[in-house]
Amino acid sequence: MDLIHETREGNLDAPTRHPLDWLKPEFMDQQALDAEMERVFNICHGCRRCVSLCHAFPTLFDLIDESKTMEIDGVDKADYPKVTEQCYLCDLCYQVKCPYTPPHPWNVDFPHLMLRAKAVAFERDGAPLSAKILSSTRTVGKLASIPVVVQVINAANRNPGARKLLEKTMDVDANARVPEYHSPTARRRLRDLDGSGEATPAGRTRGKVALFATCYCDHSAPGVVEDLAALLRHNAIPTRLVEQESCCGMPKLELGDLQTVRKYKERNIPVLAKMARDGWDFTAAVPSCVLMFKQELPLMFPDDAEVALVRERFFDPFEYLAERHKAGLLDTDFTTPLGKVAWQVPCHQRVQKIGPKTRDILQLVPGTEVVTIERCSGHDGTYGVKHKTYALSRKLARPVESRVSQAEADHFTSDCPMAGGHIAHGLDDKPAAEHPLSLLRKAYGI
Repeated sequence: MDLIHETREGNLDAPTRHPLDWLKPEFMDQQALDAEMERVFNICHGCRRCVSLCHAFPTLFDLIDESKTMEIDGVDKADYPKVTEQCYLCDLCYQVKCPYTPPHPWNVDFPHLMLRAKAVAFERDGAPLSAKILSSTRTVGKLASIPVVVQVINAANRNPGARKLLEKTMDVDANARVPEYHSPTARRRLRDLDGSGEATPAGRTRGKVALFATCYCDHSAPGVVEDLAALLRHNAIPTRLVEQESCCGMPKLELGDLQTVRKYKERNIPVLAKMARDGWDFTAAVPSCVLMFKQELPLMFPDDAEVALVRERFFDPFEYLAERHKAGLLDTDFTTPLGKVAWQVPCHQRVQKIGPKTRDILQLVPGTEVVTIERCSGHDGTYGVKHKTYALSRKLARPVESRVSQAEADHFTSDCPMAGGHIAHGLDDKPAAEHPLSLLRKAYGI
């Protein structure tokens, strides 16, 4: 009875996260990993609440159901990686579905267990060259955004023959939507932002913002960063770019390359911490990048005071605007109604535990209705473009595509430009994806 009481009592509390003990020797021990995977998989088998979230759980349950014992002890541990490779660390099972997360005594953290398995595999076997290149988003973006080169790359990405070759050499599915590259980049377009003006603190915000451009937006969606800068400046918030930036590290985290994540952290955090001490807040137009600084780096480096400082000063863009609105400092003099907006909530925004701030701000625009779609796009960086998983990513996106079609909305939007593009691709761009920051700028008429 005491155990039952303790189990139920644990479920009454919000999930808490333990630091990722990736520097301890036992973290990389295969035998210890297998034992923990068996323990957690057995708990998941008895629950099955997350079966519809992604393909990792159906893969696990099929392995169990097709085994001789129909229990986890009948599954060959050599098949465990089949589950791991289907997890793209969206974190939804932990933050939304699982009833056994800490402080529950069963202590289930499925995403970080999968991360550990990816890290062990990466340390032991490395990764294919194609995966290393695809996860080097800043390097690829820099090369692809060189003048003249950018036109060649974009033309090749539209050529069926070139796409077939890319599929064979880089495992990028010939039918997947790939980023279009731009020159000049966002950082070059906005390099004259000087952050001048008087900062007015409000709530948790200090009233002046440095933009982390992100690899994707810098090279493939510079207009979104321009829109974000315009919105902040329109609301009298001094705005500038982060002095210098490397990749946030999320693509390498998903690969299990934790040492490269540390390398990026050692480039980014000193710059950001210095700016934080000088009074700057931070935001980025890609939820995964925001989550990296808010959650993953603090869990990897729990004793690093500068990482903690940056965590406290990093905001989702609409979280920031909502803080300003709460204090009466957000301009609500909108000139253009948006009509009906179908909004897909990206996983890496949902798990930030900030609530539907994008919806709340967009609905301040008169003549605007937001239809909220809380389903995963199935994109997740490379998962939605790799030949091996592209068909699965389309299957995961289908319920979202159906909801967008049923909404018959004037606009379709997602805070993640990659997720938005993936869903719109499945809809033949009817409607095309627009970033909510771009929609808000349109509503202001600026």
